[in-house]
Amino acid sequence: MNGAPDHTDLLVVGGGIAGAGVALQAARRGARVTLIERHDWASGASSRSSKLVHGGLRYLAQGQWRLTRASVQQREQLLRELPALVRRLGFMLPHGPGLNPGRPTLQAALAVYDALAQRRSRAWVSAADASWLVPGLHAPGGASVYDDATTDDARLTLRVLAGARRHGARLHAYTELQALQRRGDGWNATLRTPEGHRRTLEARCVVAALGAQLGPWAARFGLAAPLLRPLRGSHLLLPGWRLPLARAVAWQHPADGRPVFAYPWLGCTMVGTTDLDHPDPDTPPRISAPELHYLLHALRAVFPRAGITAADVRSTWAGIRPVVAGDGTPSAQSREHLVQAGDRLVVLAGGKLTTFAEMAQQALDLVQPWLPALHPAGAGLGLADENADADAFSWENPCAPVVDADAWARMLHTDPVQHLDDLMLRRTRWGLCLPAHGQRLLPRLQRACQQALGWDAARWAQECVRYQRLVRTDHGLPADADTDARTQESTR
Repeated sequence: MNGAPDHTDLLVVGGGIAGAGVALQAARRGARVTLIERHDWASGASSRSSKLVHGGLRYLAQGQWRLTRASVQQREQLLRELPALVRRLGFMLPHGPGLNPGRPTLQAALAVYDALAQRRSRAWVSAADASWLVPGLHAPGGASVYDDATTDDARLTLRVLAGARRHGARLHAYTELQALQRRGDGWNATLRTPEGHRRTLEARCVVAALGAQLGPWAARFGLAAPLLRPLRGSHLLLPGWRLPLARAVAWQHPADGRPVFAYPWLGCTMVGTTDLDHPDPDTPPRISAPELHYLLHALRAVFPRAGITAADVRSTWAGIRPVVAGDGTPSAQSREHLVQAGDRLVVLAGGKLTTFAEMAQQALDLVQPWLPALHPAGAGLGLADENADADAFSWENPCAPVVDADAWARMLHTDPVQHLDDLMLRRTRWGLCLPAHGQRLLPRLQRACQQALGWDAARWAQECVRYQRLVRTDHGLPADADTDARTQESTR
């Protein structure tokens, strides 16, 4: 953390999309900002989401009009400012016996959805046309179609962080907050740097954007925080050839009526998601065997002839949604966010990927009394698409072979990493999209990593072991499903 100031206006704790958004907007408005993250950027829910930038059509059915309107408006803003990173995605919802909601109900909801976006995307297609658009889809009553959007959530977070850095924010990954003490006109924060050094930083105010970790973090420092209900959402990634899709398909699970989906992402097909209580946010989220079978059951309902099994799954991931606690089932919990302030401390809770900028703006509204010199908020999100080539990296070249070690060394210098999994799982998506988590690529990456990061042979070997262990536990099949999948694979 050499060169970091001893004094800052605003200390932001948490390097996911919410913290990145706060850092960007505060720096744009003239504040001295320091952002810290104890792991890698976007290493929590911000790289483990469903990758959707959406208005939340199902929120209409729950009566969450404000959330839907804000989400749709933020979606359109992101599409305008980051067209190389946030892209429109056509959705199809099949109709027929046992498939809900019915056509009249859904078309009425889509009319509202379009009105909020001030553009029409809804339509209805016949069973024959649905079969032509999505071969193998079971849609005997035709299908409703509309648009939402998708992104690479980790690279979106990195893009926001790059904007914050450009406006002067100091960003420090792998930096832990070890102590936080109130002082007369602010806070004293004791930080532990990646090198293991301790440093004291004086901050006029603090914003905690820690997702599901907010509760344990607040308890550690004796601070008040909203009561959260951590919910786990798990996903499957299939090879694109195994279930080829040109658009997203969404439907209700036959077992419980929950919304599920499948859509093309970085040359693969993503399937999601579950919604289960995850009581201990300190326990790394991983897909369970029941969740795996739940998603496979969902696929069989609308793609009965595809015959998708566990053996077809290339990778998995699970994230923890930081939902504000409420009554009812996990799926009934509101995705509204909550921003609270007190004693020069602002905490963010809840929310969704799409509305990160709104959360940031509300946080800074509460910070304003302690930072009266903040400039007025500027127009837009501050993410004008001036670096489209970098934004398009993961879309146009998600799994390209490494042929130029010098080129990758330059990339690693621009987007530095501390560990191999930072590169394989967040700077790129090779660890998710490539067979065997991209392990055949590792020998070709060795020179680039050693050249850019100064790793010797022993450090490289250590990083490979760490990476292989992590992808096996966090991104593979559940232990009790893995044997069955391998048996099926060996018979093919």
